[in-house]
Amino acid sequence: MSKSTKPRNPDHVRRTNCPSPDNEVIQARLKALLTPAVDGQLDYYRQLGHRNRILGLPVMVAAVAMLIWRQVPSVCELAKMLAREDVFWIPRVKVSQQALSKRFLNFPAGIFQRVLMDLLPTLRERGVARQRPLPASVVCAQKTFPRIFAVDGSTLEALFRKLDALHDAPPGTLAGKICTVIDLATRLPEQIWFTGQALAHDTNFLDQIREFAQAGSLWIFDRGFYDFAFFDDLIDHGVAWITRLKSNTVFTVQRVLTQTAEVRDRIVLLGGAASRCRHPMRIIEVRFGRTWYRYVTSVLDPALLPANVVVDLYRRRWRIEEAFFVVKRLLNLSYLWTGSVNGVLLQVWSTWLFFAVLVDLGDAVAEELMLPFDRISLEMVFRGLYHFTQAYRRGEAVDPVKYFAAPENQDLGVVKRLRRKTDSPSVQLSPGLAGA
Repeated sequence: MSKSTKPRNPDHVRRTNCPSPDNEVIQARLKALLTPAVDGQLDYYRQLGHRNRILGLPVMVAAVAMLIWRQVPSVCELAKMLAREDVFWIPRVKVSQQALSKRFLNFPAGIFQRVLMDLLPTLRERGVARQRPLPASVVCAQKTFPRIFAVDGSTLEALFRKLDALHDAPPGTLAGKICTVIDLATRLPEQIWFTGQALAHDTNFLDQIREFAQAGSLWIFDRGFYDFAFFDDLIDHGVAWITRLKSNTVFTVQRVLTQTAEVRDRIVLLGGAASRCRHPMRIIEVRFGRTWYRYVTSVLDPALLPANVVVDLYRRRWRIEEAFFVVKRLLNLSYLWTGSVNGVLLQVWSTWLFFAVLVDLGDAVAEELMLPFDRISLEMVFRGLYHFTQAYRRGEAVDPVKYFAAPENQDLGVVKRLRRKTDSPSVQLSPGLAGA
């Protein structure tokens, strides 16, 4: 009989894979994107009082980027690779495993956050300039709201008590919680917030969202951010939003815009006598099978956001769930390198940094194929880098974008298969919107 019947979390199994092979084309792409952002933070790094040392800012960014890109299984293996390979902008450097491990614990994680924030405007410009088609609902919404964001929170995995820094931590201690804002048009992260309170409700991030949200933007929330005062504050500041209506929400109908057997669109006042929103809202109900799905938005004019657009935009909130899957499962944010808060944050910022670079590559593939970005699987793009590396070594490929777009490589699964059935409501866009 086994010692324990409790199933093991596969994300907590020690990594035993070998690092993936190097590739000069991929390395050059990463170097071109990261170098300006790293150089831009050197003065700030010195202002913090950090002297020139072997494991300074350029070496640490290069080491962490290689660790994530090439799926290095341990700090010990990373130290061996640094001693034997030139990485990006740094020549090979010999450091001990102990020194590297200690550096992960005390290197200022905020600098990685600043590198990420420096890089994002460049990636955003590249994304906006691309000609791949956007979803019709996004095109429609962008006529009124140039920026469309989805936001959600996600709890990080349990810390490992085998680490010396966590010897006294109670079993099951979680690493914290992140809240991430994604641009629905570019799929790039726009902001990431962290709290050490792993069980904190999503509403704990409302103040950060209030401060970050700008007038004229449109936000997509799930019901974890449901708060009447928050909704009113956003409207007061010119910020529009869409969310799902809670089943127990009380409301008073002021005006009926549309009422059919499939769609109900009404202007209402949310709340009862004890608690009520100050501003009128719009409730859209759509029947899918035998079930009615209910959405609420601050956009009262159906000419700006028709009912079908509201429903489709909320459905696209799933893009942020896909982003969490990529960073936590594919890029291993669920497998924490260190036990210190600083070390966890360093991994959070660096993983989202690499995710943004991966989004840029996936978007370039979408443009090459002239497909919506939603049709591209970032997971298979990342896994396909191995096959590109092998093809490059054989002299059969020189550009990862063209390699992934080539008809003979469609078996790599970079382009998602179209599903015939859906498990969520979907209202057909009108011909005018479909051709927008």
